[in-house]
Amino acid sequence: MSIQSDPPKLYLSAPHPCPYIEPETASTVLLDPNYEVDNSLFSILIKAGFRRSGDTIYRPHCRNCNACVSVRIPAREFRASRSQKRTYNRNNDITTTLVPATFQQEHFELYCDYQRWRHTGDIMDHSDPERYREFMVESSVDTAFIEYRLAGKLVGLSVCDLPEDGMSAVYTFFDPMMPKRSLGTYAILKQLDYVRDMELDWLYLGYWIEGCKKMSYKTQFRPIFGFVKKEWRLLSL
Repeated sequence: MSIQSDPPKLYLSAPHPCPYIEPETASTVLLDPNYEVDNSLFSILIKAGFRRSGDTIYRPHCRNCNACVSVRIPAREFRASRSQKRTYNRNNDITTTLVPATFQQEHFELYCDYQRWRHTGDIMDHSDPERYREFMVESSVDTAFIEYRLAGKLVGLSVCDLPEDGMSAVYTFFDPMMPKRSLGTYAILKQLDYVRDMELDWLYLGYWIEGCKKMSYKTQFRPIFGFVKKEWRLLSL
């Protein structure tokens, strides 16, 4: 790898409609896409509130709004609620395996099933395999998949980056025909297990917006910390 002595350049996107708060507009700080980001640099960036999506590393930067808060859970301090314990036990017949982040047709087919159920027609509807590769598989940082299998059948998959201090939950998709299992919640509980097993500290859950129903599940995992005014603070909820 070539040594890069200069810090990466940052670019501000043009304003665009906010996908979470209507009728607000949003802007995003983007890391120079030509800058080679290794896992060491990524580990610094994620602690400064950045995220990765495909080969894009970004952070919200809106002129009149600071509602997007990067959040993370301290794996050792986390205590499951009664409901979360029930979800965990309900899925004790599921086996999980950490596998390399590679394209697998089985993964892609489950992903398409999930998209048709939850995201039909919107920005997340990537039914093209090449777009799936770009979004899920291609990564310049340490990335792995967690497979969730029931009697050998793939029922879920989590895409996880592996910064030096923990795990970052990039995206999880699962069999939409198993709603009673609460596989999204179960996936987070298993990710916390992996962080503890690796003797690391944090599970990063991306951005949270107070009052946004799509993101409310994140604050069901407590304690939870938010990156507020350039420092990590325990959120009082």
